[in-house]
Amino acid sequence: MIRKTFEHELQQVKDEVLVLGSMVEQAVLDAMDSLKNRDIQASRKIYDQDRKINEKRFAIEKECMILIATQQPMARDLRLLASLLDVASEMERMGDYAKGIATINIRMGDAPLLKPLIDLPRMATIAVGMFHRAMTAFMTEDVKTAQAIPAEDDEVDALYDQIYRELMTYVIADPKTIERANYLLWAAHNLERFADRVTNICERTVFVVTGEIKEIPTSSHPLEWK
Repeated sequence: MIRKTFEHELQQVKDEVLVLGSMVEQAVLDAMDSLKNRDIQASRKIYDQDRKINEKRFAIEKECMILIATQQPMARDLRLLASLLDVASEMERMGDYAKGIATINIRMGDAPLLKPLIDLPRMATIAVGMFHRAMTAFMTEDVKTAQAIPAEDDEVDALYDQIYRELMTYVIADPKTIERANYLLWAAHNLERFADRVTNICERTVFVVTGEIKEIPTSSHPLEWK
């Protein structure tokens, strides 16, 4: 009976983590849309809603700590609870990146975009897709998928480099554009960091299943699994 109660409460925490993940996904996509469309009102809404993401993270943390303190889980269950705590923290930071993009749009005021946004929305789509699949792998404890996802970060990094080079051509041609270029570069930086944190979630999936904490190799960090 005690085990059934624990499993039920653990599932509730996992469900709340999925809810948090959905909130973060939507925040990033909405933030990018608001920047692309220069919708400052939408950006202000995203900025304000970040508080709900933070509150959800802390509620999950509280529930995990209660389960650890009252149920005294061992081995795999303890690894899972510790990882849920870590993943919730990662997602709270990811929400901050969405808030950061919204902040950029607000700070731009009436200034027009330096250029039409093409690669930035692509970065957002790829990064959010990686995140969604990473969360699915985490919840289903799919180690093979978790190990494969971080390699896709190379595409995000390549888009970041491309955006940087393109923005620098604008600045070189007209130094007065530097402020508007910096705004878009910071938006790209937020997306690049968002994708980096997906790898951390994938590594937590491996930890839950195997009990080992390892960096997952990519072309940027070509380690070998042993």
